[in-house]
Amino acid sequence: NKVLLPAHAVLANGGLIAPSGSNMVALAAKQNSVPVVTLAGMFKLCPMYPHEGQDTLNDLISPSSVADYSLMGDPVLSEVEFVNPVHDYIPPQLIDLYVTNIGGFQPSYIYRLLAEYYHSDDWEAFE
Repeated sequence: NKVLLPAHAVLANGGLIAPSGSNMVALAAKQNSVPVVTLAGMFKLCPMYPHEGQDTLNDLISPSSVADYSLMGDPVLSEVEFVNPVHDYIPPQLIDLYVTNIGGFQPSYIYRLLAEYYHSDDWEAFE
């Protein structure tokens, strides 16, 4: 009756960086009116916005987990480019609640938590 997702990072706009495949799960939950709850410690809060570091927030790993290298001899598969990201970005509209070590919060409140718990000088490390 609910979806629980882990967090790699919680962005300032309330968006979520989660393991790959989580965006598809969140979209399916939204379509079926199932609440999405994310579990994240306060140390997972990140003052960045999704447009500030799309390339730095995600890593690509070997596609061997999604395609067998022995099949690469097939002329059709040899033309396919496989991309295997480690994380997905999930927009705040798909998250219903963040549960942290200090309580539960709506995605729209995350920017306020950043202002309350982290000094603006701490944010310079992210620039």
